Amino acid sequence: MSHFGFENDVHNVLRLDMPITNAPMARWQRKASTSNSTNTNSLSPNRNVNSSVSLSKTPSKTPGKNGKTQNTPSKAGGDRFIPTRNNKQLDVASFLISKENEPVEETTSSTAPNQKAWSVTLNGYDIEEAKILHLGGKPLNAPEGYQNNLKVLYSQVPTPVSIKKSRHISSVPERILDAPDIKNDFYLNLMDWGRQNLLAVGLTSHVYLWDAGAGDIVLLKKMEDDSEYICSVSWSKDGNFLAIGTSDCKVELWDVQYQKRLRSMDGHLARVSCLCWNDHILSSGSRSGLIHQHDVRLADHHIFTFGGHTQEVCGLTWSPDGKYLASGGNDNMVYIWPVTTGSEYQAIHALNEHQGAVKALAWCPWQPNILASGGGTSDRHIRIWNANSGSCISALDTTSQVSSLVFAPNYKELVSGHGFAHDKVIIWKYPSLSKVAELEGHEDRVLNLALSPDGSTVASVAADETIRLWKSFEKDAVKKPKPTSSIIQQHIR
Repeated sequence: MSHFGFENDVHNVLRLDMPITNAPMARWQRKASTSNSTNTNSLSPNRNVNSSVSLSKTPSKTPGKNGKTQNTPSKAGGDRFIPTRNNKQLDVASFLISKENEPVEETTSSTAPNQKAWSVTLNGYDIEEAKILHLGGKPLNAPEGYQNNLKVLYSQVPTPVSIKKSRHISSVPERILDAPDIKNDFYLNLMDWGRQNLLAVGLTSHVYLWDAGAGDIVLLKKMEDDSEYICSVSWSKDGNFLAIGTSDCKVELWDVQYQKRLRSMDGHLARVSCLCWNDHILSSGSRSGLIHQHDVRLADHHIFTFGGHTQEVCGLTWSPDGKYLASGGNDNMVYIWPVTTGSEYQAIHALNEHQGAVKALAWCPWQPNILASGGGTSDRHIRIWNANSGSCISALDTTSQVSSLVFAPNYKELVSGHGFAHDKVIIWKYPSLSKVAELEGHEDRVLNLALSPDGSTVASVAADETIRLWKSFEKDAVKKPKPTSSIIQQHIR
């Protein structure tokens, strides 16, 4: 029978829907007990255990395995996760917990100060402000070399790459050169900056070279007939040879090192107002509307002609990869011509959206299929073209005649020179065409722009007979104070 009674007790214990009769008392019940004696009853399956433990004092030892005892750490701060227990605080906590279920008694304003004073006198603190748990001791220090990942994540200093450096663009030119008697003609191209750091300028019947490094000035050419004048200049890719177009329909090739004319090439029937190199091929545009292609290695230099413009060709430029030649004319047209060796010399695109003469042309160095063009006084727009599709990507009304364009690769910007009515140089951010800076100082319309070989300086020549050098694209430029001395001036001749 005892065997069946034991199984019945086990079955009752394992049933979850039965009340637990042999479970120890809840902690809050033990704390509420006011008995100071401890009654220990033997444990058995069919006998209840009632124990009343005084919690006025925390045991100093904790029972362990095999009847052994373990000492509770007595050092303050020894275990940062176990708070320091104060005997008086625990008694107050037990009282506060047992008091929660009692109805709240209304206290008059006169008795409240008295109760607070009695509490402070008896307990040493106000019982209403007593804490159930009091944390004592300092937290343990982290081991040497420990690094908090969250601290690294949320308090890291920005890397130098993410710090945006402020770029200073001076509003005054670094240098001003005198260019007396320069011809005030919108359709001419009278300045170019070569790879050897030589600036070539055509002043009426003379061609001068200015060494930007040494500051030396050389007279390279003088027209034999004073009634004739220089119309265009263009450096070869290596900067050793200079092509000069004249008003007497000739194209001359000069060796700069020896200051010697190598050859004079005829063929045009009107003045040669623009020139551009593509390796050993020299392209020349004339007032007749024709574009001649010259192979300077051959005795019979003329190889073929592009004919599309009905008026003067005033702008010529080859793409950086040498695949396309862009031409602009006084007929408001922009043509894009392919490199060809056959008998078909047709333009792949004829762009007619400009409403004025197109002299300003520039290919993007880092996007060889992108062409920028600028219109004259009746148009005033800068347009960006895709040479592959012939579509206009964007257009901007500058409210001023656009006489020259050049891309500045150091900061991926577009620089434009303007005539009527603003007479200044403007820097635009590409491709947004947002204005970066305006470079003012010219007193008449800007005729041409040229970029230095290192891409840090742009030169502008204007009808006010000055050439201004703007060092606006120096890499990693820092803000510099304005010069206190007067601007250096130098005469071309």
